[in-house]
Amino acid sequence: MKRRNFIKATVLAVSMAAIGSGGYAQDKGPIKIGVLHSLSGTMAISETVLKDVTLMAIDEINAKGGVMGRKLEPVVVDPASNWPLFAEKARQLLTQDKVSVVFGCWTSVSRKSVLPVFEELNGLLFYPVQYEGEELSKNVFYTGAAPNQQAIPAVEYLMSKEGGGAKRWVLLGTDYVYPRTTNKILRAFLIKKGVKESDIDEKYTPFGHSDYQTIVADVKKFAAGGKTAVVSTINGDSNVPFYKELGNQGLKATDVPVVAFSVGEEELRGVDTKPLVGHLAAWNYFMSIKSPANTEFTKKWAAYAKAKNIAGHKDKPLTNDPMEAAYIGMYMWKQAVEKAKTTDVDKVIAAMGGQTFTAPSGITSTMDPKNHHLHKAVFIGEVQANGQFNVVWKTKGPVKAVPWSPFIAGNDKKKDEPQGKTVIAK
Repeated sequence: MKRRNFIKATVLAVSMAAIGSGGYAQDKGPIKIGVLHSLSGTMAISETVLKDVTLMAIDEINAKGGVMGRKLEPVVVDPASNWPLFAEKARQLLTQDKVSVVFGCWTSVSRKSVLPVFEELNGLLFYPVQYEGEELSKNVFYTGAAPNQQAIPAVEYLMSKEGGGAKRWVLLGTDYVYPRTTNKILRAFLIKKGVKESDIDEKYTPFGHSDYQTIVADVKKFAAGGKTAVVSTINGDSNVPFYKELGNQGLKATDVPVVAFSVGEEELRGVDTKPLVGHLAAWNYFMSIKSPANTEFTKKWAAYAKAKNIAGHKDKPLTNDPMEAAYIGMYMWKQAVEKAKTTDVDKVIAAMGGQTFTAPSGITSTMDPKNHHLHKAVFIGEVQANGQFNVVWKTKGPVKAVPWSPFIAGNDKKKDEPQGKTVIAK
């Protein structure tokens, strides 16, 4: 009997040790969360606050008991606006740090860089920035806008009588996949609307470009041929010299309105906005939106920025669209984990469809049951002298994302949900 009891006790001890190293006991430990944003380089101007708002959401969730009783533990890395480094850091987060989910990327080139890593390792990425569409992955949830939730409505507004009735178009962007694909969609859309090829001028500059004197002069010359609008897909810190040059050359919104898709409150921080009053941005959120949810969001951010001594924001706290999208993504992931009762990627993906969240924009954001994109309202705002935006147009309610633009040939044959199985590394 004694020998039999000894064997039972030994087996139990070994089993408990095994569980402690990889089973239930481990599941009681913290859940690691990857944060993959550029904190240096040309994109730091835009991405640093996304890291900060993600950490704010993690702190909020932890203060209320975490997720399934487990605290969230952020693992922050800096891919430094270096696109291949994004892939290296993503692999590190998934294989070495063993994170359950990653919140990150801004540019489409960074997202394209990490996508094969997430698909190979069956990781989960929440991407919080507007983009060009033309992509669906089982392993990505897109909480920013697709073109039909930003670019197309903005151009339709500028074509309308209310928006100034533009007849000629300058498509000005940073030279990479997001601006080029968005402008391919917009060119096809404009031509379908009867705009002549000669009335569309397309220009690109590299990341970090700072001399916009010639380009703005060219825009003024082009605008002499008729009512002109500029669609800007300039990204990162290049926006500061571009907007300064608009002011220097006196290019006012009443003459040639500029609508931007990557310029929000944060990018205008370093610019004298008085000469830019009336220029436009199209987003799914502005800090100036009046809603109880936004009042709460902006107050929480102001308090967090002060408590954490965040540069710029501790004295002048600003919120913007990608910050809201990052915040929504974190809470939707939390809800999906609690619904699935696990952090298992495939089960969380299944639980994400149909998740809702009362967004700071004042609408209830819904994750589409199939296509991994949020249903979002669209807002067009005019730059104010104080660097904020006055909303001049908005949709009546949330708009479903169309990832495969109907203005690109062959997209009518593509399905509105991720196809195929993810390759899982062995």
